[in-house]
Amino acid sequence: MQTVTVTGAQAQAQAQAQAQAHAQAQAHALAAALGRADQPVVLRALVAHWPVVQAGLRSAQAACDHLLGFYRDATVDAWLGDPGIGGRFFYNDDFSGFNFRPERLRLDTVLQRLLQPRQDAAPPALYVGSTTVDTCLPGFRAANHLDLGGRDALMSLWLGNRTRIAAHHDLPDNLACVAAGRRRFTLFPPDQVANLYIGPLDLTPAGQAISLVDFAQPDLQRHPKFAQAMAAAQVVDLGPGDALFIPSLWWHQVEALDPFNLLINYWWRDAPAHMDSPINALMHAMLSVRDLPPAQRRAWAALFDHYVFGAGAHDTDHIPPHARGVLSPLQPDAARMLRARLLRKLNR
Repeated sequence: MQTVTVTGAQAQAQAQAQAQAHAQAQAHALAAALGRADQPVVLRALVAHWPVVQAGLRSAQAACDHLLGFYRDATVDAWLGDPGIGGRFFYNDDFSGFNFRPERLRLDTVLQRLLQPRQDAAPPALYVGSTTVDTCLPGFRAANHLDLGGRDALMSLWLGNRTRIAAHHDLPDNLACVAAGRRRFTLFPPDQVANLYIGPLDLTPAGQAISLVDFAQPDLQRHPKFAQAMAAAQVVDLGPGDALFIPSLWWHQVEALDPFNLLINYWWRDAPAHMDSPINALMHAMLSVRDLPPAQRRAWAALFDHYVFGAGAHDTDHIPPHARGVLSPLQPDAARMLRARLLRKLNR
């Protein structure tokens, strides 16, 4: 057998070549996934090279040490729940509030609590969600880099023990990257909204309406249509280094399966900056359309379909270009004028 001696310089060159090849393969896989922006995509080992992932594979303590290397005394919003909730953050019995208490804690305190050895089989639930990485852990993004093809994405941290976050949807596209522990995602396309028994819109745990179904013990007598939702569901388990692309408005429940779990996600919108949130239009439609007589709602549905959902490039060809007004593609100046007009009408 031939023996080849590799010098230090050669080894460094080989490592650089391998890293470059991995980065190219990573960018290609991610670009292909994002090209299917209307369907979830699993990307195995997409971020397996991240230092935080490698640390987590050694131990939870090593993952915490990696985080603390960037920590600058920031506090985070934590949710604390009694053991009896079984890790399921939800409403209280009469829907006047929730079954957990929010608390502002130092991140190092949270990490210390997660690492404390426990003898009880059901420890208190502890969860930190949607914490902006760049403000909480400056420098972490550069050390754990992912090329998103020029997207201006918000990078957030999600941390906790064995917890269950109820099915909800988010407006931005979402790339969820598991850094430590295992997570189970249960996903539903947007058209399953009627089968998921969504709760209140104006009293929510974290800003998004959630499914009222307990996925661990679904009550099909109380929520019979949930069986149809599960027939359309996609369930995927992710381990350290794996990632999942979740398109905008796809419903997803997230279950953390280990005593220590860390997830990093990226959010972005492929929409012009001058566009408002569509949820504002939904709320205003409830205010102005939902309670009209059925015949008028059908008439408005036709108008919405013509001017919004079914709008085509040539629908205004019969109007001179200079006279199309808001029927023209909106630009920032026109969007500001339209917003000002709407505010004047809302404040009547």
